[in-house]
Amino acid sequence: MVEDTGRVTIRRGLPAGAELRAAELYWEAFGRKLGPALNPPEKAVPFIAAHLDADRAVCALVDGRLVGLAGYQLDGRSLTGGSAVDVLREYGWVSGVWRVALLALFERRAASGQLVMDGIAVDGAARSIGVGSLLLEEIAAVAAEHGCREIRLDVIDVNLRARALYERRGFTAVRTVQTPYLRRLLGFGAVTTMRRAVRRKGR
Repeated sequence: MVEDTGRVTIRRGLPAGAELRAAELYWEAFGRKLGPALNPPEKAVPFIAAHLDADRAVCALVDGRLVGLAGYQLDGRSLTGGSAVDVLREYGWVSGVWRVALLALFERRAASGQLVMDGIAVDGAARSIGVGSLLLEEIAAVAAEHGCREIRLDVIDVNLRARALYERRGFTAVRTVQTPYLRRLLGFGAVTTMRRAVRRKGR
Protein backbone atom coordinates (compact mmCIF):
# COMPACT_ATOMS: atom_id res chain seq x y z
CA MET A 1 0.00 0.00 0.00
CA VAL A 2 1.33 3.45 -0.92
CA GLU A 3 -0.16 6.75 0.18
CA ASP A 4 1.00 10.12 -1.17
CA THR A 5 0.75 12.95 1.35
CA GLY A 6 2.26 16.08 -0.12
CA ARG A 7 5.96 15.46 -0.61
CA VAL A 8 5.95 12.38 1.58
CA THR A 9 5.08 8.90 0.37
CA ILE A 10 4.08 6.39 3.03
CA ARG A 11 4.42 2.73 2.10
CA ARG A 12 4.42 -0.60 3.82
CA GLY A 13 7.49 -2.75 3.64
CA LEU A 14 11.10 -1.73 3.31
CA PRO A 15 12.04 -0.94 -0.32
CA ALA A 16 14.50 -3.39 -1.84
CA GLY A 17 18.05 -2.12 -1.50
CA ALA A 18 17.19 0.30 1.34
CA GLU A 19 18.41 -1.94 4.15
CA LEU A 20 21.61 -0.01 4.86
CA ARG A 21 19.83 3.34 4.77
CA ALA A 22 17.16 1.95 7.14
CA ALA A 23 19.86 0.70 9.51
CA GLU A 24 21.55 4.11 9.46
CA LEU A 25 18.29 5.83 10.42
CA TYR A 26 17.64 3.25 13.10
CA TRP A 27 21.12 3.70 14.53
CA GLU A 28 20.75 7.48 14.48
CA ALA A 29 17.60 7.12 16.55
CA PHE A 30 18.62 4.29 18.88
CA GLY A 31 22.42 4.17 18.82
CA ARG A 32 22.60 5.78 22.24
CA LYS A 33 20.54 2.96 23.69
CA LEU A 34 21.96 0.10 21.63
CA GLY A 35 25.54 1.32 21.52
CA PRO A 36 26.83 -0.61 24.56
CA ALA A 37 25.55 -3.84 22.99
CA LEU A 38 26.41 -3.26 19.33
CA ASN A 39 29.22 -0.70 19.11
CA PRO A 40 31.29 0.22 17.18
CA PRO A 41 28.88 1.89 14.70
CA GLU A 42 30.80 0.64 11.66
CA LYS A 43 29.98 -2.90 12.78
CA ALA A 44 26.55 -2.22 14.29
CA VAL A 45 24.94 -0.60 11.24
CA PRO A 46 25.77 -3.45 8.81
CA PHE A 47 24.68 -5.96 11.46
CA ILE A 48 21.29 -4.27 11.83
CA ALA A 49 20.93 -4.00 8.04
CA ALA A 50 21.61 -7.72 7.61
CA HIS A 51 18.88 -8.70 10.08
CA LEU A 52 15.89 -6.59 9.08
CA ASP A 53 12.52 -8.17 8.37
CA ALA A 54 11.40 -5.95 5.49
CA ASP A 55 7.67 -6.63 5.77
CA ARG A 56 7.55 -5.46 9.38
CA ALA A 57 8.21 -1.83 8.47
CA VAL A 58 6.21 1.21 7.47
CA CYS A 59 8.36 3.66 5.54
CA ALA A 60 8.34 7.33 4.57
CA LEU A 61 10.03 8.46 1.36
CA VAL A 62 10.65 11.89 -0.12
CA ASP A 63 11.53 11.84 -3.80
CA GLY A 64 12.27 8.15 -3.47
CA ARG A 65 14.69 8.58 -0.56
CA LEU A 66 13.96 6.83 2.71
CA VAL A 67 13.53 9.51 5.39
CA GLY A 68 11.73 7.58 8.10
CA LEU A 69 10.55 4.18 9.20
CA ALA A 70 8.57 2.58 11.97
CA GLY A 71 8.97 -1.07 12.83
CA TYR A 72 6.47 -3.33 14.49
CA GLN A 73 6.18 -6.78 16.01
CA LEU A 74 3.30 -8.96 14.89
CA ASP A 75 2.80 -12.73 14.81
CA GLY A 76 6.19 -13.27 16.42
CA ARG A 77 8.21 -11.29 13.85
CA SER A 78 9.60 -7.77 14.15
CA LEU A 79 11.58 -5.32 12.03
CA THR A 80 14.88 -5.78 13.83
CA GLY A 81 16.26 -9.23 14.38
CA GLY A 82 19.44 -11.19 14.80
CA SER A 83 19.64 -14.17 17.08
CA ALA A 84 22.10 -14.77 19.90
CA VAL A 85 24.05 -16.98 17.51
CA ASP A 86 24.21 -14.13 14.98
CA VAL A 87 25.58 -11.77 17.63
CA LEU A 88 28.19 -14.29 18.76
CA ARG A 89 29.21 -14.96 15.16
CA GLU A 90 29.64 -11.26 14.42
CA TYR A 91 31.28 -10.11 17.66
CA GLY A 92 32.99 -13.28 18.84
CA TRP A 93 32.34 -15.35 21.94
CA VAL A 94 34.40 -13.26 24.37
CA SER A 95 32.49 -9.99 23.92
CA GLY A 96 29.42 -11.52 22.32
CA VAL A 97 28.08 -13.17 25.47
CA TRP A 98 27.61 -9.94 27.41
CA ARG A 99 26.28 -8.21 24.28
CA VAL A 100 23.57 -10.87 24.04
CA ALA A 101 22.73 -10.28 27.70
CA LEU A 102 22.36 -6.54 27.12
CA LEU A 103 20.17 -7.02 24.06
CA ALA A 104 17.91 -9.33 26.06
CA LEU A 105 16.98 -6.30 28.20
CA PHE A 106 15.22 -4.79 25.19
CA GLU A 107 13.16 -7.83 24.21
CA ARG A 108 9.40 -7.29 24.25
CA ARG A 109 6.62 -9.75 23.59
CA ALA A 110 3.20 -8.82 22.31
CA ALA A 111 0.21 -9.91 24.37
CA SER A 112 -2.86 -11.25 22.61
CA GLY A 113 -4.48 -8.50 20.56
CA GLN A 114 -1.46 -6.21 20.69
CA LEU A 115 0.80 -4.80 18.02
CA VAL A 116 4.13 -3.82 19.59
CA MET A 117 6.12 -1.05 17.94
CA ASP A 118 9.75 -1.83 17.21
CA GLY A 119 10.93 1.77 17.13
CA ILE A 120 10.38 4.83 14.95
CA ALA A 121 13.23 6.69 13.27
CA VAL A 122 13.03 9.90 11.22
CA ASP A 123 15.82 11.73 9.42
CA GLY A 124 16.61 14.92 11.31
CA ALA A 125 16.04 16.98 8.17
CA ALA A 126 12.51 15.58 7.77
CA ARG A 127 11.18 16.11 11.30
CA SER A 128 9.31 19.29 10.47
CA ILE A 129 7.02 17.84 7.79
CA GLY A 130 4.96 15.43 9.89
CA VAL A 131 6.72 12.19 8.99
CA GLY A 132 6.46 10.71 12.48
CA SER A 133 2.71 11.32 12.67
CA LEU A 134 2.15 9.79 9.23
CA LEU A 135 4.12 6.69 10.18
CA LEU A 136 2.16 6.25 13.40
CA GLU A 137 -1.17 6.51 11.62
CA GLU A 138 -0.11 3.87 9.09
CA ILE A 139 0.97 1.63 11.97
CA ALA A 140 -2.52 2.13 13.42
CA ALA A 141 -4.02 1.07 10.09
CA VAL A 142 -1.87 -2.09 10.08
CA ALA A 143 -3.01 -2.89 13.62
CA ALA A 144 -6.66 -2.43 12.70
CA GLU A 145 -6.38 -4.67 9.65
CA HIS A 146 -4.89 -7.44 11.80
CA GLY A 147 -7.65 -7.20 14.38
CA CYS A 148 -5.45 -5.78 17.14
CA ARG A 149 -7.16 -3.95 19.99
CA GLU A 150 -4.17 -1.78 20.92
CA ILE A 151 -0.68 -0.61 20.03
CA ARG A 152 2.03 -0.78 22.67
CA LEU A 153 5.45 0.82 22.77
CA ASP A 154 8.20 1.68 25.22
CA VAL A 155 9.98 5.03 25.40
CA ILE A 156 13.04 5.88 27.48
CA ASP A 157 13.14 8.89 29.78
CA VAL A 158 15.73 10.81 27.75
CA ASN A 159 13.73 10.62 24.51
CA LEU A 160 11.39 13.52 25.25
CA ARG A 161 10.78 14.34 21.58
CA ALA A 162 9.47 10.84 20.87
CA ARG A 163 7.26 10.80 23.97
CA ALA A 164 5.73 14.14 23.00
CA LEU A 165 4.94 12.77 19.53
CA TYR A 166 3.32 9.65 20.97
CA GLU A 167 1.17 11.70 23.33
CA ARG A 168 0.02 13.95 20.48
CA ARG A 169 -1.00 10.86 18.51
CA GLY A 170 -3.16 9.44 21.28
CA PHE A 171 -0.78 7.23 23.28
CA THR A 172 -1.17 7.15 27.07
CA ALA A 173 1.49 6.18 29.60
CA VAL A 174 0.42 3.14 31.61
CA ARG A 175 3.57 2.17 33.49
CA THR A 176 7.06 3.48 34.18
CA VAL A 177 9.87 1.21 35.32
CA GLN A 178 12.80 2.92 37.00
CA THR A 179 16.16 1.55 35.84
CA PRO A 180 18.79 3.72 37.60
CA TYR A 181 21.31 0.89 37.35
CA LEU A 182 21.24 1.27 33.55
CA ARG A 183 21.83 5.03 33.43
CA ARG A 184 25.60 4.86 33.45
CA LEU A 185 25.71 1.84 31.12
CA LEU A 186 22.94 2.64 28.62
CA GLY A 187 22.27 6.34 29.16
CA PHE A 188 18.72 6.18 30.50
CA GLY A 189 17.17 5.58 33.90
CA ALA A 190 13.51 4.82 33.25
CA VAL A 191 11.32 3.16 30.61
CA THR A 192 7.68 4.11 30.12
CA THR A 193 5.17 1.80 28.47
CA MET A 194 2.53 3.61 26.42
CA ARG A 195 -0.62 2.29 24.76
CA ARG A 196 -3.13 3.46 22.22
CA ALA A 197 -6.45 1.81 21.51
CA VAL A 198 -7.07 0.71 17.93
CA ARG A 199 -10.30 1.66 16.25
CA ARG A 200 -11.51 -1.36 14.35
CA LYS A 201 -12.70 -0.90 10.79
CA GLY A 202 -16.41 -0.22 10.58
CA ARG A 203 -16.58 1.14 14.13
